[in-house]
Amino acid sequence: MKNIAKALLVFLSTNLLFWPGTVLAHCPLCTAGAGVLAVIAASVGISTIVVGLFIGAFSLALGIWLSRSIIKKYIKYQDTIVATAIFLGTILPIMPLVREYRPLYVSLVGEYGTLLHNTYVLNLYLLGAVLGAFLLFISPYLSKYLSKLFGKKIPFQNMIITFSLLIIFGLVLQFTV
Repeated sequence: MKNIAKALLVFLSTNLLFWPGTVLAHCPLCTAGAGVLAVIAASVGISTIVVGLFIGAFSLALGIWLSRSIIKKYIKYQDTIVATAIFLGTILPIMPLVREYRPLYVSLVGEYGTLLHNTYVLNLYLLGAVLGAFLLFISPYLSKYLSKLFGKKIPFQNMIITFSLLIIFGLVLQFTV
C-alpha cells in the first residue's frame, strides 16, 4: 500500500511540475491587489472617480474574458451573469476602501425635496466604475464603426481605442471633478 501511495505521489508531483495546466481564476487576492492600488492612487492625489474608472474597466474586461472561457453553457445568459458577478465582485469589496462623495444639486421644477428639486449624494468611485465599464463596453462598437468608416482596420485598433477612451476620460475627470 505504501508503494502505491508513493508511486501516486511521484506521478502527481511530476505531472504538476512538468505539465502545468492553465489556471483561469478571479480570486480575492486580485481584488485586494486592485483595492490596494486604488487606495495608493487615491492617496497620492489621483481623483477617486479616475480610480473607479480604471478599476471598472478592468473588472468588466476580466468578467467578459472569464465568462467566455467557460465552454459549456448551463443556463441562458450565462456569459452576462458571470461577467456581471465578476464585475460586482471586484467593484463592491473595494468600495469601502476608496470613499469620496460629492453633492449633485438638481433644480428643475417644484419645491425643494421633490424628485426634480433636490440634492443627491454621488459616490465618485462607483460613478467612475460604471463609466469605465461603459467605455469598455462601447469600445468594440466604436472600433467597428471606425473600420467601416475608413474601410480598414489598423493593428491593435481595439486596444488603442479602449486605452485612448480611458486615458482621455481619466484626464478630463482628473482635472474637472
